Amino acid sequence: MSSVLTGRGETVSGDKRALLRQRLESGEARLQPLTFPQRELWETSPVAVADPANHICAFVEIKGRITFKEAEMALQRVADRQEALRISFLPGKERVLQMIRASGRVSLGYRELSSVEARPEALEELTNETYRLPFDLMQGPLYRVNMLRRAANNHILVFSIHHAIADGWSLGVFVQDICAAYVMGLSRFRKTVAVGVMGLSDTLPPVPQTYSEWAAAERAFWQPAELEPRAAFWKLQLAGYRRIWSALEGSDTASGAHQRMISHFPAELANAARELARRCGATLFTTLLAAFQVALSRWTGAQDILVGAPVANRTKQAMNETMGYFAGIVPLRRTVEPDRSFSAGLRALHQTTVDCFANAMPFAELARALGDAGAPGHNPIFEVRFALQNHPVPDVALPRISAKLRMRSTGTARFHIACEITEEAAQLEVVWLFRPKLFPEAEVENLGRIFQNLLAGACRSPETSIAALTLELS
Repeated sequence: MSSVLTGRGETVSGDKRALLRQRLESGEARLQPLTFPQRELWETSPVAVADPANHICAFVEIKGRITFKEAEMALQRVADRQEALRISFLPGKERVLQMIRASGRVSLGYRELSSVEARPEALEELTNETYRLPFDLMQGPLYRVNMLRRAANNHILVFSIHHAIADGWSLGVFVQDICAAYVMGLSRFRKTVAVGVMGLSDTLPPVPQTYSEWAAAERAFWQPAELEPRAAFWKLQLAGYRRIWSALEGSDTASGAHQRMISHFPAELANAARELARRCGATLFTTLLAAFQVALSRWTGAQDILVGAPVANRTKQAMNETMGYFAGIVPLRRTVEPDRSFSAGLRALHQTTVDCFANAMPFAELARALGDAGAPGHNPIFEVRFALQNHPVPDVALPRISAKLRMRSTGTARFHIACEITEEAAQLEVVWLFRPKLFPEAEVENLGRIFQNLLAGACRSPETSIAALTLELS
């Protein structure tokens, strides 16, 4: 049985069917429909669900003495708490289902690094090996952690998880949970502090709302009465849009991993952008988006610019402790008007963005309403992703141990080019992800320069016309 699940006609062998029946009857596992975000991967993504491009990647720097056994026990506590780490997927003739196990084995590897392997370039290759390995979507688990020992009190946990069971927010939750679980495993500390003062038991407390409980609430909410008026909004909002790179799209150009490139906007520019947002009654997100869309217009020659922006979809506090794939996508369209001032364009874009987020709907349902199911080589609706990451990236300091999460913007396979910005202290980290078969690295570097210089010009003189700002870039 292949681990590549598409939901189109696959069946389960007789032996596996009998084992599945036994698990379901005993309560060892239960079946649930795909969530709305999961449906995007099966119904609208331009590449197979099992492609490693759908892996989310990060690493956790651990300072302090921790043994493999302690790490394994901590990971088990997290898997017991987080339903997402016990999810796999069952193919079927008509649809794919989630299979949620009551308990699950953990996936933790261990390796002691030599002095050569601990060098940054060698370490990068070791982490990439973890990211590139495929998952068995039916058997699971759909995550793996490799513990790399650099010294007795210096470890790296390389974490890779499939996008079908996690989003960027989930990585921060994972770090917080694994550190709390580690503390619980310290018997001496647990006896003297955890139980006596903090009131902690030997297991992590249950999450306020499980991933499947959230999914059930979403299915109950997204009924036709809620979907239809939003679909009408989007049909009007996206009417007549033409893809920028349609002539270049195809199954070949969409294959392979995205190339990754990192740059930074200095603190001075980041603070100027925040001040411009305040003066225009906008947000940092819409200010950066306004500059990015103008830069993209200059780079491509197109004036009708559409990007997809992620939304966390965690609208209640109860969801913030839960791992899972919650995130959605909101299309944001703008016609770049050269004669308009940057500040006027920003104010208009801010209002449009507010309206678009207010009418957000599950992306799979949006694609269906627009009659755009996607095809090999392109994603439905949008081909460019723009994000200002706002999910928590915790630094945890506890007795005997500290942990720092280091995100690796890898994106997923649904776009041609992406700009992902993270506030990093006072400056902004800008990560570019792009299909190298479509865009040479030098061209993307040029887009990055245009973006940075245009934002700087807009911050200096926001009342200047867009035409004049872009003329300065020549």
